[in-house]
Amino acid sequence: MAKVTLYSSRFCTYCAHARRLLEAKGVAYDELHIDQDPDLRLQMESKSQRRSVPQIFIGDYHVGGFEEMWQLDKSGKLDALLQD
Repeated sequence: MAKVTLYSSRFCTYCAHARRLLEAKGVAYDELHIDQDPDLRLQMESKSQRRSVPQIFIGDYHVGGFEEMWQLDKSGKLDALLQD
């Protein structure tokens, strides 16, 4: 299974949705709270070129936010990415 990294903040509804989707699929993930570490925010912005959370990476592939991950799931493409 591919490594999943979730950049999030504690009070983000979309972050909670992303966690629930990954957990429903039985996917382990590393969650990095950018609101607790300014260096993580800079790292996320550098990697994703975005400032909003969540930002989700599967391996080196930048999925985007929850809505993009949800669309991948609905189209049947998320499971294949997670298996790589």
